[in-house]
Amino acid sequence: MKKALLNFFQRIEPDKKKSPFLHTLFDGFFTFAFSPNTTTAKGVHIRDGMDLKRTMVHVVLAMQLCYLFGTYNIGHQHYLALGQYTGLLEGLHLKIAHGLIKILPIFVVTHVVGLGIEFYYATRKGHPIEEGFLVSGALIPLIMPPDIPLWILTVSIVFAVIIGKEAFGGTGMNIWNIALLARVFVFFAYPTYISGDEVWVSALEKTAVDGIPTYMSAQYGWAHGFFDWIFSGVGWSTFGDGGVLVADGFTGATPLSLAASGGWESVTSVYTESQMWWGTIPGSIGETSKPLIILGAIFLIATGVASWRIMVSMVIGAAVMGMILNGIAPAEFTESTPGIFKFMAIPWYYQLSMGSFLFAMAFMATDPVTASSTNTGKWVYGFMIGFVGLIIRVMNPAYPEGWMLAILFMNTFSALIDHYVLEANMKRRAKRTQVAVAS
Repeated sequence: MKKALLNFFQRIEPDKKKSPFLHTLFDGFFTFAFSPNTTTAKGVHIRDGMDLKRTMVHVVLAMQLCYLFGTYNIGHQHYLALGQYTGLLEGLHLKIAHGLIKILPIFVVTHVVGLGIEFYYATRKGHPIEEGFLVSGALIPLIMPPDIPLWILTVSIVFAVIIGKEAFGGTGMNIWNIALLARVFVFFAYPTYISGDEVWVSALEKTAVDGIPTYMSAQYGWAHGFFDWIFSGVGWSTFGDGGVLVADGFTGATPLSLAASGGWESVTSVYTESQMWWGTIPGSIGETSKPLIILGAIFLIATGVASWRIMVSMVIGAAVMGMILNGIAPAEFTESTPGIFKFMAIPWYYQLSMGSFLFAMAFMATDPVTASSTNTGKWVYGFMIGFVGLIIRVMNPAYPEGWMLAILFMNTFSALIDHYVLEANMKRRAKRTQVAVAS
C-alpha cells in the first residue's frame, strides 16, 4: 500500500522547469508525508531517516498542550473580565469556542503569510521548500496577545521572514530567532498593541449595543452566531446569553506588571501561587501554564531535539541574578520605596514561575540555528540569557519582561561564543601535542 501510494505521487510530480511553483508545492508536501530513503550505507556513521522537517515537527508537537490550554485560557480570561462563568469548568464550551475564534485567525494568517514567503523564495531560488517556518509559525501565535490586529501580525511576519531570514540566505542561515523578531517588531513599531494590561484579555469593549457587547456584532459576530446555532441545538448556553460588559476601570494586569509596581505582595493580592503555576492568568497565549511547558521541554529533551544544557544553564543564570537582586533589595519597605526595589526583593524562585521564563527557556533559547552549538558554548549562552534577561525584567520599568530581548541579544553573540570555545580547545590540544613531542 505504501509503495503504491509512493508510486502515485511520483507519477503526478510536476516538472521542475516547466512548473517551478507547482513543483515547489509538491516537494513540500511529498517530503512532509514521506521520510527520506537515503541513509549512510555502511561505515561508522549513524543511519537515520530523521530529517530537518521531522525534527521541526517534534518541536511543534511539544507545543500542542500549550495551544490547547491557551485556547481555553483566552475564553476563561474573557469571561472572568465579564464576571461570568468564573469557575474553571463553568461555560467550558463557550470559553473554548471564544478561544478558537481568537486563535484560529492568528494561526491561519501566520502560516499563510510565512509559508507564502517561503514558497516564493523557494520558487525563485529553484530549491525545495525550507522547513524552518514550521516552528516559527507555531511559536508566533503563542507569543502574541489574543487581540493582535491581523494586519499588524502580517507586517511583523513579513519583516521577520524577509529581513531576519531570507536576507541571510534562508533556513539555517539566520542569526536571530524568527518568532522573536516578529514579536520585537510589534513591540517597537506598535507598542500599544503588545504592552500594558488590557491587551492580554480579549474583546475588552467599553460599549454595548442593546446590551450585546460590540465585539459580537462586529468583526467576529458571524463566528459567535455560528457557535450559538450549534450550542442552542444541543440545549447549551450561548454567547447571546447575558453579555454584561465589565466596568471601564477593569484591567487584565499580569503578575509581572503588578510585581513591577508593588512587589510580591501586590502580586499575591490579585493572584494565588496556584493560579500562576497552572496558568489561569492573563498573558501571552502560550506562556501561562507552567506544567504544560515543562512537559513540552521534557519531550524535547527526551527526543534529543533541544539542548538540556541551555535549559539548565538558563535557570542557573536567572537564579544567580535573582539572588544578587535579592541581596541588593532593602530589608524593609515604606510607602515611598520605589517599585523597582520591591521587584528586586521578590524571591528568585518566584521569578522563574512568573511571566514567560519557562516558555522562553523551552522553545526559544534552544533554537539550534541561533543558539551556540558547542557544549561549553551552550552553558555560557544559556547562563547569559538567564542572567541578562532578569536584569532587563527588573531594571526596565517600561517592559517588565526580559527574555525576548535577552535571547535576541545572545543570538548575536552565539557564534562568537563558539569561536572562543573552539579557539580554547585548539590551544589546549596544541599544548598537549607539544608536551607529547617533547617527551
